[in-house]
Amino acid sequence: MSGASASSRVESPGRMIAARRSPMSDRRTLRYVDPRAQRSPIYRVYVGLASSRFATWLSKKAVWSAIVWKVDPVLLRVTRGHLGTGLLLPTALLQTRGARTGLIRRNAVIYFHDGDRVTIIASQAGRPGNPSWFYNARANPDVLLGGQPYRAEIVEDETSRARLWELADRVFPAFASYRESAARAGRTIPILQLVSSSSPRPVSADAADR
Repeated sequence: MSGASASSRVESPGRMIAARRSPMSDRRTLRYVDPRAQRSPIYRVYVGLASSRFATWLSKKAVWSAIVWKVDPVLLRVTRGHLGTGLLLPTALLQTRGARTGLIRRNAVIYFHDGDRVTIIASQAGRPGNPSWFYNARANPDVLLGGQPYRAEIVEDETSRARLWELADRVFPAFASYRESAARAGRTIPILQLVSSSSPRPVSADAADR
């Protein structure tokens, strides 16, 4: 699903100012997603289907990343964050700077809140490699999510990771399958938490991209 996205739209660093004035770069409040909240019957049915064996199998296919993951960033920008291919899943547009060139990259990610922090999972649908946006956020932790500035932090503590995985599974049960698939490939899926930042650092043309 969207949270596993690896592909992204790319823009030159010189367009960062224009990007901040785009519909997805205004200071709207990101919808609060409480992972412990009671889900509606419709949501539970939907995530059940989205987490089914067939759906998780399909999300690992090349056609999924070639079409769905490329459509999502465009769809979220056009609809001002109201609609993505994840439909009922809490999805927002993550904007990072490339780890080698500093180019602006946008990806749709599933998110949820942990107190005043926002949690995102670099699941890549359980594939062997991490998504490119993870390397971007690791190299350049000042990011935008839903048009709001944050600083990304990688969660390393195993106790914290276990707690966040329990919350993530409540939001999107397919994460459990993704963990198993990644583990079989020898990968530990990274978890990132985003801390609100009032003034993100400007994009640098000298930054590296991945």
